Amino acid sequence: MRVLDLMTAPVITAAPTLSLPDAAHLMRSRGIRRLPVMDGAALVGIVTDRDVREAMPSRVSSLSPWEATTRLAAVTVADVMRRSVLTTRPDADARDAAHTMLTHRVGALPVVDDQGRVVGVVTVSDVLRDYAHEDALKPDGSQTGAEVQA
Repeated sequence: MRVLDLMTAPVITAAPTLSLPDAAHLMRSRGIRRLPVMDGAALVGIVTDRDVREAMPSRVSSLSPWEATTRLAAVTVADVMRRSVLTTRPDADARDAAHTMLTHRVGALPVVDDQGRVVGVVTVSDVLRDYAHEDALKPDGSQTGAEVQA
């Protein structure tokens, strides 16, 4: 199976100038945990929900709510993104992509085509979803997996 068969496309991306609160809102509203960061057509980084959470002020901060909001509005995705991004290609073997994610302990890989354009993203969830779907039926048509005890 190829990455192309598992990846999510089109991919939702962010500009480096996007404010951190806006990035957090975008991820929450779209139900995603990672945003590839694009400067024009170039992939320049990736920001995760963890990066965003770690940059947010603590609930026990001594800052007033107004001061915390004002300071946070000045923080951009470029300030917290990871600049070193592992990628994969649409024609890559899905097992190789899964191995890369496991080896490097990352939850997703942006999928980049021959021209360097980000055309999708493949996540651990995509791989697990495919694995669960493939393994869901036994050859005789009955389901496998956990059984519910009454």
